[in-house]
Amino acid sequence: MAMAQPGDTQRYALEEVVVTAQKKAESLQDAPISLTAFGQQALENKGINSLADIGANVPSMSIEPFPINNATLRIFIRGIGISDAQITQDPPVGIYMDGVYIARSTGTALDVADLERIEILRGPQGTLYGRNTTGGAINLVSKRPNTEAFEFEQKFTVGDRYLLTSKTSANIPITDTLAAKLAFLHTEQDGFVENTGPGGDFGDREVQGYRMDVRWDINDSLTLDYAYDHSELDYYNSMYQSVTPPLGNKGQAEPIKEHAAEQSVFSKKRLDSLATGMPLEESNTEITGHAITLTANFDAGEFKYIGAYRELSDSSYADLGGGAGSTEFRLDSHGYDGQATDKVNGGPTDLVKPLVTQRQRSHELQFSGDAADGRVEFLTGAYYFSESAIEDNSPLHHQLSADARVPGVPFRTHAVNLLSQHYKIDNEALALFGQATWTPAIMEDRLHLTFGARHSRDKRAAVKNQTDLNIVELYGLVMDLPWGTIDQTDPSRQFDNVKAEKDFTDNSFSFVAEYDLSDTVNIYGKINEAYKSGGFNTRDPQRDGNQGPASDGVDYGFGFAEGFDEEKVRSMELGIKSELMDRRLRINADIFRSVYSDMQLNFILAGTVADTKITNAGEAEMQGFEADITFMATRNLLLMLNYAYLDAEVTKAEDVSGKDVSDEFVFFAAPEQSYTAAADWTLADADWGRTSLNLSYNYMDERNGGSRAENVKNTRLEAYGVWNARFGVSDMPFAGGNLSVAAWGKNLTDEEYAITAIDNQPQSDRSVLWGEPRSYGLDLIYRY
Repeated sequence: MAMAQPGDTQRYALEEVVVTAQKKAESLQDAPISLTAFGQQALENKGINSLADIGANVPSMSIEPFPINNATLRIFIRGIGISDAQITQDPPVGIYMDGVYIARSTGTALDVADLERIEILRGPQGTLYGRNTTGGAINLVSKRPNTEAFEFEQKFTVGDRYLLTSKTSANIPITDTLAAKLAFLHTEQDGFVENTGPGGDFGDREVQGYRMDVRWDINDSLTLDYAYDHSELDYYNSMYQSVTPPLGNKGQAEPIKEHAAEQSVFSKKRLDSLATGMPLEESNTEITGHAITLTANFDAGEFKYIGAYRELSDSSYADLGGGAGSTEFRLDSHGYDGQATDKVNGGPTDLVKPLVTQRQRSHELQFSGDAADGRVEFLTGAYYFSESAIEDNSPLHHQLSADARVPGVPFRTHAVNLLSQHYKIDNEALALFGQATWTPAIMEDRLHLTFGARHSRDKRAAVKNQTDLNIVELYGLVMDLPWGTIDQTDPSRQFDNVKAEKDFTDNSFSFVAEYDLSDTVNIYGKINEAYKSGGFNTRDPQRDGNQGPASDGVDYGFGFAEGFDEEKVRSMELGIKSELMDRRLRINADIFRSVYSDMQLNFILAGTVADTKITNAGEAEMQGFEADITFMATRNLLLMLNYAYLDAEVTKAEDVSGKDVSDEFVFFAAPEQSYTAAADWTLADADWGRTSLNLSYNYMDERNGGSRAENVKNTRLEAYGVWNARFGVSDMPFAGGNLSVAAWGKNLTDEEYAITAIDNQPQSDRSVLWGEPRSYGLDLIYRY
């Protein structure tokens, strides 16, 4: 945290933070970007082991699991993210592992074996990072091997709910020019909600991770890096808890509502146990990656090549039934008849079992250097990416239709609905990019002007197959319908090898003006653009514009085959990077305004639960303020405050009928205010070790926590704050190395808070997924 100044042991200052946000190593204070970086010590103090742990520590950022897949994260920065994990759509927040783009959100919840640093770039990053960064970008930087000395680190963590984690890493010099680094990770923990029904418990997880890095310094100017990583996650998905009963069909459904009210499942408090009607099966995610980086330094500059291949497979099982109790009912042609023959809550109300496999390849060339006697620094490059993916999905909907919850509307006739869905994609992307910074010979070389541009081309192809069967009896579940009016096959819901193709071209630009007020204070202004590629909506009930009416009886003139186009954003930002009081106080702050056009809006069709339309019919404006403040009050006390204010407004939103419904739209995960306050206090620093206390408080304002932006009354999440603490002794001499031990606690006050919500469900008008309750544990770390 502190470093003594030469010649004066009484002086101390903040350590320099080095980042690679602009694809080059530079000080955090020199990067004209709204940026938060966590080094190894910060990751350890905050208990950050994966992306899932980051969101609570970065204001204006939200990271939560997808509703049906704990291994997949919904990542939002400044209210921009994706709420639906379809392989035909791309997330607007780019994730990069050592410079390699990770295309799919699936598997992003995995722990990383050997992280050195995490960088969060807020706001559009269209020039250097390209497509799908309209919200921002995340850089995961792993430790690289070195030839200097053998290094070994072993970390054990134990905690409540049978938490057990082991992290092992070793740096092994092989020759003077060759070194390897090996890392192994194992972690397991029970979930915090017991499944009183059949199968495993909700939220249980076990992770295995391996990583190998090899660095070969071929000569003084040429270095070759190879990285291999493999991760496996076995888990049971979390269960959504029903908070309020279904609205019910007036008159007919009163017995349902009365019976539901007797069940303990409907609770506004976090429950310790829920039940699933069918055995909760284990879900599995497996990810493998290979990457090669070749770096060559010449008198003219530096050349770098990054080539990578990654593949993933994910088999996820989710039951959104929501309850420890059950609502029993039987339908006939007149509605509820008072006889209990089957269960909604506790039964397989929404049973989803997607299987996803994906492969991606990428190649990137970079050339950087300087010209004009060092007054111009430049970076230029080319990028190619390709991927193929397949998703097989067989959701089982055993439910009342949506009409059953609308007062005065008769029940629809289907009871058990099985979809057999198969999707396939083949995508390609090509880009040319460049950025140059010019320092003119004026103003004592304090002015720096940066120009950037990127040309992108995307080619996307998708195929959809779907069979929709409305089945009376399945797996022994009988709805006891006295009439035979259920169609075994609905022709309007069949997709027989429907193909879709779209090409996109984009040119994005950026301009930055920086001015050094002093050696430790600089201000900047920037304008930049970014775009998110278009795609296809697998939940669109229409094959194409020629099919006829959709599932709600309306013909919209477009369907899956037509897809949707790209969206564009232009952002303006003013910022300051400053270090004051002899570098004891660091204040980095910015104000920004982003304007989005042709936004991709997702609408749920009336009378349905999951049928949607996506159109480019939206415009939005976002403005806000962000500040990262770090103050070394004394040599032994470090204070930190990270604050974000966000005003996000949808200014135009035309629904699929052309009506402006912008007043009904609220951005996902866009709290007006959020902040993190923390203190690191060194209680004692002696030869036998260093004793320290870390205390933090994370606050999140109320926000929309659902999976859609319109009509969000039942998905509004309340504000909450969480206290975390860590007390430990580090750097204790032991066996030729040093030993550290620390006790930690998260959510110390056991705050009950929801992290996501869903509505429009047959079994519940509102269901939520709760955040982690109070947890505690012990870390033991040995370093040599």
